[in-house]
Amino acid sequence: MLVVDDEQSIRNLLCMSLRMSGFEVLEAADGKTALGVAISTDPDLIVLDVMLPDLDGFAVARTLRSRGDDVPILFLTARGTQQDRIDGLESGGDDFVVKPFSIAEIVLRIRAILRRTRGEDTGSSRLVYRDLEVDLDAHRVFRGGDEIRLSATEFNVLDYLLRNAEKVMSKNQIFEHVWGYGEGQNERVVQTFVSQLRRKIDDGRTPLIQTVRGIGYTIRSEPPRT
Repeated sequence: MLVVDDEQSIRNLLCMSLRMSGFEVLEAADGKTALGVAISTDPDLIVLDVMLPDLDGFAVARTLRSRGDDVPILFLTARGTQQDRIDGLESGGDDFVVKPFSIAEIVLRIRAILRRTRGEDTGSSRLVYRDLEVDLDAHRVFRGGDEIRLSATEFNVLDYLLRNAEKVMSKNQIFEHVWGYGEGQNERVVQTFVSQLRRKIDDGRTPLIQTVRGIGYTIRSEPPRT
């Protein structure tokens, strides 16, 4: 795991607490160093402060995603506005914690992200719907034979929708399954990830990810009746 924060006291507290919780931890104090460590060590997860002295956390996340790196990212920030959360998720983050935070909350979020990333034994290694295929073992997604790169959380949202193909899943159902805890901005978070999935999965193709107004989302080959 990599912890990135320019405030030494916060970084030291996080690293010490996470090591005591059983995690192996590397650390960095700025964005450029974080990128170098992330690329060279391939951590299981990055705890990433947004406000860094050189590259901000969002830029670090976008750079990693542009390289095809799907490492889970938990953002830390002193700014807790709804737009900050959306910006963080759209830049490739998997979750968001606002300072001041408790160590217990950080550990809870980290364990939840790692559970989502590592997945569970489902008894089936592939999910297929029309020309969309998900390889659960390899964590790979294909549409019409073309591979589509997804972040860990995007993968889990798609996985949940695909397991329930042609059923309409509410935003709350999606949030509770993927994130696993209560969150005041859950509808906007789900909207953001579904929007990202549409850009990747449906762009230039027959749309599969459908919105059912007032209810939620579904995967089906025909638009839902209104």
